[in-house]
Amino acid sequence: MKDKILIVDDEQEIADLVSLYLTNEGFQVFKFFNGTDAWNCIQSEKLDLAILDVMLPDMSGFQLCQKLREEHQYPVIMLTAKGEEIDKINGLALGADDYITKPFLPLEMVARVKAQLRRYKRYNAGADNEDDVITYSGLVLNIRTHECSLNEKPLSLTPTEFSILRILCQKKGEVVSSEELFHEIWGNEYFSKSNNTITVHIRHLREKMGDSFENPKYIKTVWGCGYKIEK
Repeated sequence: MKDKILIVDDEQEIADLVSLYLTNEGFQVFKFFNGTDAWNCIQSEKLDLAILDVMLPDMSGFQLCQKLREEHQYPVIMLTAKGEEIDKINGLALGADDYITKPFLPLEMVARVKAQLRRYKRYNAGADNEDDVITYSGLVLNIRTHECSLNEKPLSLTPTEFSILRILCQKKGEVVSSEELFHEIWGNEYFSKSNNTITVHIRHLREKMGDSFENPKYIKTVWGCGYKIEK
């Protein structure tokens, strides 16, 4: 069965180009030029990934991402204007898994889509065994079902947030650098990305967990080295 990809961009040339490349790679593409039509598609189709432009005529890509995250956990890639760092940070904070800056190479977009889908499927289709469940101080992660709870209360995590938390929990007691997290989650396609992406995801994780930045109980920053969860 073909993976279903949503593309939303009011610049028709960009939407058409991305659609062409993804279709040639065997994906089923749903293409829209405004947020309203895209939202109707989100509600009616079982999608595998969404590509959302920040600037849309009827609603922002941020609003669309936020609405999507209330019901779905599949990967979201945001399209941002060149140099708009605040757009990248806002998108990640609202639940996006990745961003790509315009103008971009279509093949780079295809590579990122494939990387996100690989990661999402890998961490949602584990085998049934005791290693599927990770527990730590009230925190429970089910690798197979992609569910997480803290002190018996469910946490709604994006695929990237879940992956970061899983890696840190599996390496309890070890310091994991931002570069290692990139490699584990996205692979070599992301070797040139800014460490700021991981920083934003960590901050968002702490907010959802009610963890303090100054005196964290779970995710601790080891300055100049990375992050860790104590053993």
